[in-house]
Amino acid sequence: MHWGKVFYIFFTLMSLTTSAAFLYENSATALFIAGSINVVSTILKLGIRNMLSAELLAGSLVADLHLIPAFLALEFYGNHTLAVGLVIGAVIANIYTLMITMIESSKEKEDF
Repeated sequence: MHWGKVFYIFFTLMSLTTSAAFLYENSATALFIAGSINVVSTILKLGIRNMLSAELLAGSLVADLHLIPAFLALEFYGNHTLAVGLVIGAVIANIYTLMITMIESSKEKEDF
């Protein structure tokens, strides 16, 4: 088992689930946690060297660029509708990233 890959996939899944948690509980705290975990996930993707690494990083950056403005819109402008819309975009970007991760994992040949 590759522990680096475990941590990478863990943070990718946490990015998706914490963003979805904000959609359930519209609070600035939930959005801050979602954005923070997504930034950690993006940083972990910087070290990936595989065939689809550019797509993985791009999907994560898109989620970052949705979650950060969503937090600003919610915290400073009180615009819940805009924040929810941006978080939905981040969820879509995280689903895209997970799909790319599954495709990449299915193409890898690993000895068990």
